[in-house]
Amino acid sequence: MFARYDMAKDVIAVLEEYTGRIQYKRYTVPGIKDLPVASKILLNQRGCDLVIALGMPGPKAYDKVSAKTASEGLMQVQLTTEKHILEVFIHEDEGLEDDTYLKEIMQDRARSHAQNAVYLLLDPQKLTDMAGQGIRQGYPDARPVY
Repeated sequence: MFARYDMAKDVIAVLEEYTGRIQYKRYTVPGIKDLPVASKILLNQRGCDLVIALGMPGPKAYDKVSAKTASEGLMQVQLTTEKHILEVFIHEDEGLEDDTYLKEIMQDRARSHAQNAVYLLLDPQKLTDMAGQGIRQGYPDARPVY
């Protein structure tokens, strides 16, 4: 709810391209520190094979601490459930230039991680094929180092 843009709609748009092959459930929480328990509920009780955890930490130091706390919680849930959680955090200060730039980062990162989720579920070899290419989510790709 804290996020300034509904990234889930971009994730859902990607997943809708795989209707019949991928089912999804949306679970909205008040803030990023609620993501670990929501993820655990989705993985353990609601039959999900993977979670995309979307969040937007603010720009202050205490926001960064909250993001780190949430991230560590998500990692713990991954280890205990042995299932992937793709953490998609966009820090509000990533788009200091202007709101349009911030929205572009959010859209690209959400869509890119949704596509990665599809690969994890349906075609894991695709991720292996893309390894080492400097692919970024939310920013232009870096070039590989050869």
